[in-house]
Amino acid sequence: MNTMNLTVAPLLNEDCKTIIDLILPIQQIEFNVPITIEGQPDLLDIESNYHQGGGNFWGVKINGELVGTIALLNIGHQAGALRKMFVKKEFRGKEYSIAQLLLETLVAFCTEKNITDIYLGTVDMLKAAHRFYEKNSFNEIDAAELPSYFPRMMADNKFYHLHLSA
Repeated sequence: MNTMNLTVAPLLNEDCKTIIDLILPIQQIEFNVPITIEGQPDLLDIESNYHQGGGNFWGVKINGELVGTIALLNIGHQAGALRKMFVKKEFRGKEYSIAQLLLETLVAFCTEKNITDIYLGTVDMLKAAHRFYEKNSFNEIDAAELPSYFPRMMADNKFYHLHLSA
């Protein structure tokens, strides 16, 4: 395997087009999720929606190409909502461990910012994602167990929670 230059760094508004070009085809084509960019206006202003609220939006690039994203929405109450976790198909799996790297980056940020609870919503057909979250100590919870301040997305029908111990 040739040497790859892999970087993990926060993404900003200048990266919006690249982020959208990664995420939309995964949602629409690969997983047939009927969602458009209009349904995700947060992707048009990463800085206002994620950074300014005390969250963040990270990307993994390999040789300069964006291959994965993860975002944290700070929802107050020492809690965050994990959002926009996507890895390009050819970079999924153990060989690259990009999802793991993204999640570890987000958890380290939460620890540093004293965020103790991470919630996320997903859809029931994303079985590999469920296995990934469960392997990383997330517990599936009922929608009724979500805190009132968790911003639910219309498509989500499966929810997870991770409590970070100090």
